[in-house]
Amino acid sequence: MVGLNQLMEDEVFTAFASYTTIILLKMMLMSTTTAFYRMTRKVFANPEDCASYGKGEDIKKYLRTDDNVERVRRAHLNDLENIVPFLGIGLLYSLSGPDPSTAILHFRLFVGARIYHTMAYLAPLPQPNRALGFFIGYGVTFSMAYSLLKNRLYL
Repeated sequence: MVGLNQLMEDEVFTAFASYTTIILLKMMLMSTTTAFYRMTRKVFANPEDCASYGKGEDIKKYLRTDDNVERVRRAHLNDLENIVPFLGIGLLYSLSGPDPSTAILHFRLFVGARIYHTMAYLAPLPQPNRALGFFIGYGVTFSMAYSLLKNRLYL
């Protein structure tokens, strides 16, 4: 069994931990960005969130949707749909003993693709920019999964 100290000295696992921290911080920033957009545009999804802006019937004007808020919220949702699989597959991949340069390239490509995807979503940049960011990240996760299934797992 590999000890924790041994694991923390492993170059691939350390790289995975570093890039995972970056991508999770980016995802956390998306929830803060969503809240910022909601508050500055006074657009809320729940009546209790509107209480500080109005009373009674006035609350209804704050219970609405806004295209900008929805765009940020969709970008955050897309992060949740793509980062969670990366975390699970990336962890297994990093523990499977891959070549360090290949593994680090996978991690860097994924993080870069997700950051680019968010920038393309929020700017908004014309397609295929957002799709490019999505498919690069998706392809990286698929590549790690394929490597695991082909080389390391018993099927």
